[in-house]
Amino acid sequence: MPTFAERLTQLQTEKKCLKKDVASAVGLSIMGYYRYERGEREPSMSTLIALADYFNVSLDYLVGRSDVKERR
Repeated sequence: MPTFAERLTQLQTEKKCLKKDVASAVGLSIMGYYRYERGEREPSMSTLIALADYFNVSLDYLVGRSDVKERR
């Protein structure tokens, strides 16, 4: 299963959005976003929820615990 960092990169690529736009939408600095993407830091629960909402995926999918994107 992919890691959170891999999933984050994959989702951003699939949605064809800029990193700065994702970061801004969820209240992160661009450097904070890069650190998550590189696996240097782990996000708080509120940031995870914001990212899952932004990409419209479940938390389990976002963190690599499931291959099912849809929220239930």
